[in-house]
Amino acid sequence: MRQPDPDRDQGTRDSGQPDARLGTRNGRLFHRSGPLRRLLRYGGYGMLLVIACLVAGFLHFADTVTAMMPPDDPKADAIVVLTGGYQRIDQAVDLLRKGSGKRLLISGVHPSTTSSAIRKMTQGSSDLFACCVDMGYRAIDTIGNANETAQWIHDKGFSSVLVVTSNYHMQRSLMELRRTDKQTEFIPYPVVTADLRTKAWYADPNALRTLLFEYAKILIAYGRDLIGYDNWQGLRTPGIAPPQSS
Repeated sequence: MRQPDPDRDQGTRDSGQPDARLGTRNGRLFHRSGPLRRLLRYGGYGMLLVIACLVAGFLHFADTVTAMMPPDDPKADAIVVLTGGYQRIDQAVDLLRKGSGKRLLISGVHPSTTSSAIRKMTQGSSDLFACCVDMGYRAIDTIGNANETAQWIHDKGFSSVLVVTSNYHMQRSLMELRRTDKQTEFIPYPVVTADLRTKAWYADPNALRTLLFEYAKILIAYGRDLIGYDNWQGLRTPGIAPPQSS
């Protein structure tokens, strides 16, 4: 009579029948109350909550931007305009002409642009530009605008400054300025962009794109503050000579 082979018999059983213990473990893992299902479920809830917060934040930001209006009779020690469009600079020069501030900084001017070119573009007087307009050539971005402006304020001894920039750019500009200079009072003077004059910004692809890009930049700025990253100064290397006016 053949003696039974335990190893062969065990192999036959293993190959022909599933391990009941393995099935039990898998059943517990994927059960409705199992740990993996709970992790996926709570992770999904968390993702939905994050998306809802982002959408709500964007809607609040867009509503704030479209509701912005410049003050009727602005007054400050000085004025700063953050470059990015002719309309901003023209409005800032007009405020200086009306006496809303004693001096104007045009921050973020391209190194190849002269004060004479800006004067002609804004139809400002030579005397006004000679006495009261400073050109800032070092700022590369909004962080650089804030650092360049803070240095200018410190050098001139101002305590209140009108900030002239586009309405969609104002929130991030004030955030960077107040983070860099906590002592100065910054008064917003938003320049209303034509695409964002209406409440129906969601129906205009250009306006929607502008708001989405700016909202993303604001989130990045908040994230940078949250982790304490401040290595980037946004300034050109010192020593670049500004162009001579003609």
